[in-house]
Amino acid sequence: MKLNVIIHKAEEGGYWAEVPALPGCFSQAETMEEMLFNIKESAEAWLDVASSNIVEIEPEAEIFEIEL
Repeated sequence: MKLNVIIHKAEEGGYWAEVPALPGCFSQAETMEEMLFNIKESAEAWLDVASSNIVEIEPEAEIFEIEL
């Protein structure tokens, strides 16, 4: 899986990052190397929690994909 990550320079030094596709998925670090490691861990944790909260769809429901 590939996700876009936005990395910002923090005013107080270091970096902070967000994953727009995963609401509330943020991280911070002092170096870019640490930032990339931390945001990957944050995204993995976000997806682990989300996968445990999957709602079952009723059997007669249909799923459609739409383009916006």
